[in-house]
This record gives sequence, structure tokens and C-alpha cells, in this order.
Amino acid sequence: MTQKDRMLAGKLYRVDETLAAHMRRTRERLHQFNLSLDAAQRQTFLRELLGGMGENSYIEPPFHCDYGANIYVGKNFYANFECIILDQCPIRIGDNVFFGPRVSLYSAGHPIDAQIRNSYLEFGKPITIGSDVWVGGDTVILGGVTVGSNVVIGAGSVVTKDIPSDCIAVGNPCRVLRKITEEDRTYWNAAAQEWTP
Repeated sequence: MTQKDRMLAGKLYRVDETLAAHMRRTRERLHQFNLSLDAAQRQTFLRELLGGMGENSYIEPPFHCDYGANIYVGKNFYANFECIILDQCPIRIGDNVFFGPRVSLYSAGHPIDAQIRNSYLEFGKPITIGSDVWVGGDTVILGGVTVGSNVVIGAGSVVTKDIPSDCIAVGNPCRVLRKITEEDRTYWNAAAQEWTP
């Protein structure tokens, strides 16, 4: 297996020249993306950079990632300022997902044993986020986590374990606070009907 194959499989790997060259190309493209004032040009940069990007998806600059090619976002995705995605393993994000500012997804991991860690071996674990999810600002989602659909993650949370669908979850470590109920839908539908542009 190549080091890239090992990385994508979640096995211990070491960044070799092939992976380092890919990261350099990604950083060059990100530099262009982050400095561009042209929204259409930024969209072109993202489509070239990411593994997949659905319609009407948008990431505010500055944005940072390691490879880009391992990030797949659905339609109507939005990431606010200073999003960081370390994509050593695949990161899959569904439709209608919104990130507050400074949301970070870290698929990268490092051995607990110092001697192994100091030899520059590392590993990754995938991250999956369902559809219709809101992730509050300054939230960190760690590798190996799956977040279900129709979920709200409170600002400042550190998500270390899976979060089921249809709930509100908050905290460090992030835990389910409560289920999203029919009363929530009724309340917000009434509030939306009172809204007038």
C-alpha cells in the first residue's frame, strides 16, 4: 500500500513526498481562494479543490484544509468564516448543512504513545454529517464521528462520539440535550408565518 492508501484506510502512515506535494498544491489553491474578491472565481477554486460539491454550496474565506479531495459536501452547504477541515480520511457532509464561524473537522489523529508519535506516524478516521444539520460556531468534530440528520450542535461543542438524528446536542464532550419535537416545529412554523419581508 502507498502512504496515501494507508492514510485513506485509517492505518498508520507517514507523510511522504507524494502527500506533501498534494498538500502544497492544496495550499496554493487555498491561498488563491482566500485572497480572491470574486465570488464566482472562489466557487471555481472550490469545485477544483473538493472531492465533490453540490449545488448552491458556499464556503466563506478564509477556509483551510489539508487535501481537499477527501471532502464531499451536498447541496445548500454553507460554512462561515475560518472553517478548518483536516481531511486525511473522507469527510462527507449532507444537504442543507450550515456551519457557524470557526467550525473545525479533524479527521487526523496521532498515536498516544510518544515514541511512535515522535516518529511522525499518524492516522485518520472518517467523519460523516447527515442532512439538515446546524453546527454552531467554534465547534470541533473529531475523526470517527457520525452526526445524524436533523441535528443542532450547540456553539463551542467538542463532538467526540456519534450524535443520533433528530436532536439538539451541546457541550464538551458533546452530549444529546434533547430530541427535536413536534412542538419545536409548531413553534418555528408559527414564528416563520409572522415574519414579513
